[in-house]
Amino acid sequence: MSFDPKLCRNESEVESKLIVQYLLPTLGYDASKWHQEVALGSIRLDFLALTSQVFPSITDSAPKVCVVVEAKHPKQNLNLHVRRMRRYLSKLQVMYGVLTNGKDFRIYQLIDHQGDRIDLIFQCQGSEIAAKIQKISDIIGRDKLAGIETPKSITETKFSEQVKLQPIETYLLPIPESKIARTMKTIAIYHNKGGVGKTTTTINLAAAISRKGLKVLIIDLDSQANTTYAAGLMKFETEEEDTLKDSNIYNVVFYPKSNYIPEVALKSTFTYPSVDVIPAHINLIWQEARLVDKDSSKTHLVKKLELVKDDYDVVLIDTPPSLNLYAKIALIACDYLIIPSDLKPFANEGLRNVKNFIEEIDEFRSFINKSPIAVLGVLPSKILTNANYIKATLPKQEKVVTERYGFPVLETRIFQREDLSRAIDNFIFEGDRQIPDPKSIFDFKPDSISAAEFEELANEVLEKVGLSA
Repeated sequence: MSFDPKLCRNESEVESKLIVQYLLPTLGYDASKWHQEVALGSIRLDFLALTSQVFPSITDSAPKVCVVVEAKHPKQNLNLHVRRMRRYLSKLQVMYGVLTNGKDFRIYQLIDHQGDRIDLIFQCQGSEIAAKIQKISDIIGRDKLAGIETPKSITETKFSEQVKLQPIETYLLPIPESKIARTMKTIAIYHNKGGVGKTTTTINLAAAISRKGLKVLIIDLDSQANTTYAAGLMKFETEEEDTLKDSNIYNVVFYPKSNYIPEVALKSTFTYPSVDVIPAHINLIWQEARLVDKDSSKTHLVKKLELVKDDYDVVLIDTPPSLNLYAKIALIACDYLIIPSDLKPFANEGLRNVKNFIEEIDEFRSFINKSPIAVLGVLPSKILTNANYIKATLPKQEKVVTERYGFPVLETRIFQREDLSRAIDNFIFEGDRQIPDPKSIFDFKPDSISAAEFEELANEVLEKVGLSA
């Protein structure tokens, strides 16, 4: 039996042709020793390979002698999924993990079972798997792992007794863990320089989080209303058809005792599962003067978000590229801040303004008994894909952010790709009318590299705010 990576054109074929038909049988795992679509608490695995039908007790913290196998689309960069593999192995205390897209094959090992360190212990190209299958078997073959003595502290229980078999082959293994308090997390997406990817970040991060089963609310506080457009809420062509001018974020922040969030929020059409969106409007430009004269408007959003804290897990606030009142309202209301930046000189120099602005806002927050803003980090976005730039220049630019301006840099990078702009610019025809039909990258091209990048961003953000598995 052999394997040809050219036969794998998508993620489903990587699963069926590489993992199910070739890898697992060749390594000695018959159908009774591996399970697909395994859910352990809130963690979902593509495959879990066991040395027997006996599974170590979930409650035991000792390393478990089994293998997590994750399959990705052939076009996806596996580097984007290492963080998730590390979380899987460390959280579940599983000794080995396989990560493959058919073209690249890797084996990771949990090194520090009391921490989260994993090491890459084997790697080869997909075309080399058949030639190196013996070496792979020497690491994670069933016979090899069966010979590893499981720590005596592990209480063994039959796998069939721990799981409830579902018709769709989903296996539920409850993991006793400290209950995460699902406190609503409000995250502002802000930079005072425009064109750095705030809208793209807001829309696709919201979609990625929603796909994980969390309830998401987007608030657009930018008069340009780009996020409102990208969320699919601007399908009208004339002023007479404008359904947003009388019900948008202005109403929420201007009126203290009416226009509450459930009254103004709309269901989006850009992604599935849908998210709620409080739209912006171009009229915000001239309406700002009325808000300036009404000092209490700075806290109306804070109070109205408090009323829906049990309705949403995550609130994402898109902000204007300025230091105006709307930006202040966003930063007063948020718990966390993400700063998208293309890391070019002007964007980096603008971080000084961002830092001073945060200090000003934190001073006001102290008067209303809100803790300082927690900056999750600068998000490298709209980054060039040129290999030389990524290798030589990008690390220097990221270093400047930390050393000169004191901001952390998020590990995830969002590169400038055509798929992202095409997704937002998507449209449909109704008769002779061209109707905007923007999509998230997950709904437009789910197997794209950009989708994988935003999936990784969602994982990183949720981990930092305490909502990850």
